Amino acid sequence: MSSFQLEDFAAGWIGGAASVIVGHPLDTVKTRLQAGVGYGNTLSCIRTVYRRESVFGFFKGMSFPLASIAVYNSVVFGVFSNTQRFLSWHHCREPEASPSRTLSDLLLASMVAGVVSVGLGAPVDLIKIRLQMQTQPFQEENLSLKPRAVALGEQPAYQGPVHCITTIVRTEGLAGLYRGASAMLLRDVPGYCLYFIPYVFLSEWITPEACAGPSTCAVWLAGGMAGAISWGTATPMDVVKSRLQADGVNLNKYKGVLDCIAQSYQKEGLKVFFRGITVNAVRGFPMSAAMFLGYELSLQAIRGDHAVTSP
Repeated sequence: MSSFQLEDFAAGWIGGAASVIVGHPLDTVKTRLQAGVGYGNTLSCIRTVYRRESVFGFFKGMSFPLASIAVYNSVVFGVFSNTQRFLSWHHCREPEASPSRTLSDLLLASMVAGVVSVGLGAPVDLIKIRLQMQTQPFQEENLSLKPRAVALGEQPAYQGPVHCITTIVRTEGLAGLYRGASAMLLRDVPGYCLYFIPYVFLSEWITPEACAGPSTCAVWLAGGMAGAISWGTATPMDVVKSRLQADGVNLNKYKGVLDCIAQSYQKEGLKVFFRGITVNAVRGFPMSAAMFLGYELSLQAIRGDHAVTSP
């Protein structure tokens, strides 16, 4: 048990880097749809971003998550795998027996990973969203304010990740880095339950009983399905989180989670909480497939195994 603990963190780091590279362009589209204005639908958003900012617009704010989300996923996968392994071994009566995984073990391990993810991920998400949102009109049309980031001749609010961090800390304090953390907690705790649990059961279901572990194809398919399920169901709280974190690029509109929900519902109706659900689900498949595939293959290489082993 103890010899494998650090290997989960290393494999999670590699998987995290792969998921960012694959998923960031659609993540930019998702953020613009949820917290911006002027986009009719997903295809309209893609065309608008490309026309205004070229292909590079889809990769805005990627450098920071590429450097940080790899570490973030390393911790999330390491915490989940080791918590689940600890619980399984705790329930196992015979030392030589192979520990079994129960739904309760997976549920608890997923919840622990979700809580830990917010502590690390909230600042990362905040910086990414601020950088993604500063070059397009924010939702200020009812406030008669001109977005400074798109005003003619004016510079963007943030020159890069480091400048964004220092600006937020200077103007909002350290607590400013955790804007939207409560909404992220409400998104990630159930979100990781619907991420890890479907992956484990789908990969086991796809894998024939004669095989020692899931194949590369099984990992890719199970990981992609788990990502689509998790991100699709997490969309309502993801909308709230994105709006709270984008809030502050030019002004502060929301006082908290409940105020954001109330204002959003009052102005745009119930459908606003499902904005970006299509791109979330579509993005979730390749992003999570890359995440799990990178994780499992890295773990296989580190351990010298010949069969992929689920977390």
